[in-house]
Amino acid sequence: MPRRFLTDFELMILLAVLRVGENAYGVPVANEIEDTGGRKVLLAALYVALDRLEENGLVTSTYGDPTPERGGRAKRFFKVTAKGLNAIKETQRAFTALWTGIPQLKGGTA
Repeated sequence: MPRRFLTDFELMILLAVLRVGENAYGVPVANEIEDTGGRKVLLAALYVALDRLEENGLVTSTYGDPTPERGGRAKRFFKVTAKGLNAIKETQRAFTALWTGIPQLKGGTA
């Protein structure tokens, strides 16, 4: 089976989930991507991607208790799995290998 590397958006989501930690649900994950990664995120697109990541075994999700602030709805919390962490590392290795040795990327700023 050929290896499948993460897309840039999938990678940003997984890294944001790791950065946010135990409180990783939609809004904080989107905020982390926007604040740290500089990419605007639509919550609908984030949840579609998180569902796909969960189907692929890269994250798991659990529901918290319903809260009055959310109209009685429960927050869905996400956690990166061991398979997800491995996918992050494989993608990092691939990108690092591709970046290595390119003279145009040495020193200075773009």
